[in-house]
Amino acid sequence: MESVSIHRASNGGIGPPKTRLDTNTSSYEPQLNADSPIISPVTTPPYWVQSHQRTPSTISVESIAAGAITLEDNTSAEDPKNKACWAKSVYIEDHVVINGNYGRKTGIGAFVVWNITVDTLRGSSFRIRKRYSEFDDLRCKLLQTFPNSTAAMPPLPPKSVISKFRPKFLENRRAGLQYFLNCILLNPEFSGSPVLKEFLFE
Repeated sequence: MESVSIHRASNGGIGPPKTRLDTNTSSYEPQLNADSPIISPVTTPPYWVQSHQRTPSTISVESIAAGAITLEDNTSAEDPKNKACWAKSVYIEDHVVINGNYGRKTGIGAFVVWNITVDTLRGSSFRIRKRYSEFDDLRCKLLQTFPNSTAAMPPLPPKSVISKFRPKFLENRRAGLQYFLNCILLNPEFSGSPVLKEFLFE
């Protein structure tokens, strides 16, 4: 293979870099002249690997945010929190608009009620209906009960006075509320809380 080198153009610019093939290592290496600029070596794939990547053994406990969700193998552990998990999944299937002023589709005082289905680990399921304000009340009470678990408690979808009955807005809200409930019910720290039981069963 032809071997070429980097050269400076007559106008002071740098000509196109060319390389030679090292037959011993089967990799390309730049061949520089004395007056050539410094070129960083070619990195072998994968290029996205960080040079200062930390292994699990070098990650300090202090670097993990307080209350953050972490993955641990607790299949053989006798942690009492494991017994607190009773829910398998939560679905918000649809909603119902309750009219404030009858005769109008979304009159003054109208609000949305969400139909929620909770599946348990024992194979049973039950349905409840909740308003957005009740989700907000649940989150506030959980934050008061578990002040150090903010990172494990996602925010609720935002409010909107103008778009609150529009299909796209309602679908985004449904998905956000469902995600919030899954994070709460499937977390052993929250699943046995009296605050959550009050939300679900009263």
